[in-house]
Amino acid sequence: MLKIYHNNRCSKSRQTLELIHNAGQEVEVVEYLKTPPSAAELRGLLQKLNMRPEQLLRKGEAVYKEQFKGKSLTDEEWIQAMAAHPVLIERPIVVKDQKAVLGRPPENVQELL
Repeated sequence: MLKIYHNNRCSKSRQTLELIHNAGQEVEVVEYLKTPPSAAELRGLLQKLNMRPEQLLRKGEAVYKEQFKGKSLTDEEWIQAMAAHPVLIERPIVVKDQKAVLGRPPENVQELL
């Protein structure tokens, strides 16, 4: 089964979810703004994505510009920032077993289907 960290207000997230549904795959939808991942979950996601925390940041968000722009944080500090402010987490993230992809573009999810 797939898991998607989803924001229904995001067109890319909706498109990715539609691709999963159209492929007939079962999916667990995690509305991560309502149920934010813990720091430990973020570490696991980053490992599955093979990304560093700063690569997963939404730098256009107001909270980033107001609190973090221009700062040099450690990986752990970025993880804590994303755990405290889930709006900073790029979306959507789709997970299957020990692999994850970022749905930007949505077609990236094809490698998990």
